[in-house]
Amino acid sequence: MRARYWAISIGIVVIAAAVLYLMGRNPIAESGTVKLWVGEVHGPDNSQHLADWYTPSHIIHGFIFCGLAWWLFCRKPVGWRFSLAVAIESAWEVLENSPIIINRYREATAAFGYEGDAIINSIADIGWMALGFWIARRLGLWPTVAFAIAFELLTLWIIRDNLTLNVLMLVSPIDAIREWQAGL
Repeated sequence: MRARYWAISIGIVVIAAAVLYLMGRNPIAESGTVKLWVGEVHGPDNSQHLADWYTPSHIIHGFIFCGLAWWLFCRKPVGWRFSLAVAIESAWEVLENSPIIINRYREATAAFGYEGDAIINSIADIGWMALGFWIARRLGLWPTVAFAIAFELLTLWIIRDNLTLNVLMLVSPIDAIREWQAGL
């Protein structure tokens, strides 16, 4: 991939981080620490560090963006498609941390105390998406689909949530799913 696409992608991430900062997001967790992994889904450190149980969802975003970009823009250079994926994920991170989406998570999902992401988590999520993009590009369709299904089943089993349920509950909440996710 050409250097200019890396520069464009990094520039997009820097702009997203700046917007998140201007929105009042904390650069790192309020505890002042930076952790590689946080395994507690409903604790105060979730979505505040480099990786958590929602990391597989962001990797799957990369799978999806790689496939869609190839399908819709196969004549464009891979660097262009990658920069587009970074732009979409960055836009989602900004939107996800807006009051309207934070409140929607609280209303419609089991994320009752969700306060939004730390900037470092949002940047890491963009990085996880980028990793997913490059994994999908290397593996091809069916191995990527198999990994996506495995990630979805793993997180469903361990935390009662995954990308599929996350989207469903944001768009059209189902009380029975919310109760099941909350362990009721």
